Amino acid sequence: MTGRTTGLRAAAAIGVLAVGLAACGGGSGSSSSSDDGKPKKGGTLKLVGAGGQDNLDPTSAYSTVSSAFQRTYSRQLFAYPASKDAKVASTPVPDAAAEMPTADNGGISKDGLTYKIKIRPGIMWDSQPPRPMVAGDFVRAFKHMCNPASPVGAPNYYLPNIKGMQSYCDPFLKDKKLQQDPKGIETYENGHDISGVKALDDATIQFTLTKPASDFISLLGMTFASAVPVEYYKYVPGSPDQFRHLVSAGPYKVTQFNPGKSITFEKNPNWKQDTDPLRHQYVDSIVFTEGQESPEGVQQQLEGGSADISADVAMPASALGRLAAKNDPNLTVNGPPISNPYLVFNFRSPNANKAMSKLKVRQAIEYAINKVALARVYGGPKYNTPLNTIIPPDSIGYEDYNLYPTNGSQGDPAKCKSLLSEAGYPNGFKIKAAYRQAGNHPAIFQSYAQDLKACGITVEGVPVPQADFYTQFLQKTDNTTAGKWDVAAPGWVPDWFGNNGRAVISPLFDGRNWADGTSNYGDYDSPVTNGLIDKALTAKTAEDTQKFWHAADVQIMKDAAIVPFMAQKTPWYHSSRVKGAVWLPIAQQFDFTNLWLSSGS
Repeated sequence: MTGRTTGLRAAAAIGVLAVGLAACGGGSGSSSSSDDGKPKKGGTLKLVGAGGQDNLDPTSAYSTVSSAFQRTYSRQLFAYPASKDAKVASTPVPDAAAEMPTADNGGISKDGLTYKIKIRPGIMWDSQPPRPMVAGDFVRAFKHMCNPASPVGAPNYYLPNIKGMQSYCDPFLKDKKLQQDPKGIETYENGHDISGVKALDDATIQFTLTKPASDFISLLGMTFASAVPVEYYKYVPGSPDQFRHLVSAGPYKVTQFNPGKSITFEKNPNWKQDTDPLRHQYVDSIVFTEGQESPEGVQQQLEGGSADISADVAMPASALGRLAAKNDPNLTVNGPPISNPYLVFNFRSPNANKAMSKLKVRQAIEYAINKVALARVYGGPKYNTPLNTIIPPDSIGYEDYNLYPTNGSQGDPAKCKSLLSEAGYPNGFKIKAAYRQAGNHPAIFQSYAQDLKACGITVEGVPVPQADFYTQFLQKTDNTTAGKWDVAAPGWVPDWFGNNGRAVISPLFDGRNWADGTSNYGDYDSPVTNGLIDKALTAKTAEDTQKFWHAADVQIMKDAAIVPFMAQKTPWYHSSRVKGAVWLPIAQQFDFTNLWLSSGS
């Protein structure tokens, strides 16, 4: 997930951070109890930040910020509980599904290729008039993933794995005439079927896979697979007009959407607690005030009590040290570690005689980066360990190695210059670096730009609004091929935790489905890596799975597809009136549907 991207959202065995504050999943003291220890109802939860939600349409939204918001209004067949127990928080459970399918209850066939899933009765859409959620709403979700206006962000999760989905999607995605034609999109979807996705009746959906997938329940737990109401055919997918007319099936609904200014969520009167095992409806409303990009300014509001939670702006490093020193009960430091941010190369860029497509150039940049300096931007190496691998620690496939070592992880300008000379650039060259205009991202840009300058590479900054950085910039292939950027520093949060190799390597490095909306931003495409991905996904033992994911990690680093910066824990703060704040790892945020406000708020 761009972090799913932070912002997107890994662990085979989830590590717990111990800094004398809080473990993964939440804080202590006032963050876990109300005045009398029981949840209170009422009040307005006040969020502030830059405005980093990439999209409010669950089909294509692919950032942690968007995922946190979608928790309030979208429903998936399976989702993740809010829990301070890391294992519980990382294990999918039924959401809109009535039960977990198994071989014993007839939900999964003996060959592992067919899943029959019952829909939980009583879930209602906040439509006019209200109507029940049915299996067909989930069939529509999978059809809608391939609309050419705003397609799914990780097609490799679904297209190769669900029978008939590739052949359904290929012509649909390529039909650019439909990009601004909601009626044409509706006509295509209603006139074509995916053979592997069927509503057997209103209460039962059936999936047929091309090959067994031990993580298929996790794929169904992605917000991409949220039920899609028929009303969305009235609007261009992913458009502000659609965002103003979202149809909720969760405890809250969007009542006001003012791009770049604010989003207001209010109680959905058609939501019933007995139909939702994961969410609650404690606060009356949630208001997100955008356009506040200063980490220091946001932190001041949280500590002063005029705002409650930052939606998308990271804590300033100075505040982290100060609050940690006094063991502030409103500070949590959350794991598992994520690779955020990292430097990605644009293999398609024509700039500087296609410099980014040359292996020695990319390897030179691997040596150039001072990772300790980058870690300081996020609070220092105590919280952000320099990372030299694709897969972060505590994740399936992780093994510690370093193909590009430098003294103390602080960079080697001389080695960088030497490799640039071997690549045919003895006098360096100029590149364009895209960065987000919010939070710590300008400081990250300045840090690595200084490192590159030291070995002869002149960096021109390309500032991009945070809300546009992924969907409107990095994920637009026209920008990539036109050379509007050469390097960029996105982040990545695994889309789920546990058995999640597919959620780390596949979306970022499988080059076989490069298109608008994917997270392989620079079009890295290696037949060797693609083959290792296939072997990992079809491995029959945990040992083989681990082995193949690690081998893919090594191959990607040999190809220098990215420069890993750090394995980052996530510090997050809330105001003193927020109670019951529990970390939701897939959203890299507190679960807004499970917290409440203290009496008198």
